[in-house]
Amino acid sequence: MEPDRLYLLRRSPRLQLVLPARCRSRSGFADRVVISDISEGGCRIDSMALVMGVDDLVVVHPERIEGLGGVIRWVKGHSAGIAFDRPLYPAVVDHLHRTFRSFLHGEWQGKPHAALRFAA
Repeated sequence: MEPDRLYLLRRSPRLQLVLPARCRSRSGFADRVVISDISEGGCRIDSMALVMGVDDLVVVHPERIEGLGGVIRWVKGHSAGIAFDRPLYPAVVDHLHRTFRSFLHGEWQGKPHAALRFAA
């Protein structure tokens, strides 16, 4: 099934956010990524250096929480969908969404753009 139609199979809605993370796969890929949406059962990552395939096992390390193990379910361009090994608690998903729904949040507000580092 195409990634654009996968929403029909999801058990819980994905919430938009911008959450910096590190991702490592068993095949050797290791890079900084951005989690662009998340749900109890999985997330979408974006990376300009994405070199993973469907069924690759990965660990995603978002800021402020422990690593999340999972498997790549789809890849399209610079994005990939990850199904978590263990679902997240709904309260954790809500907290991450509230905290990271906007790139310029909390500690970054009011700082000059030069202080921001963008990952490629």
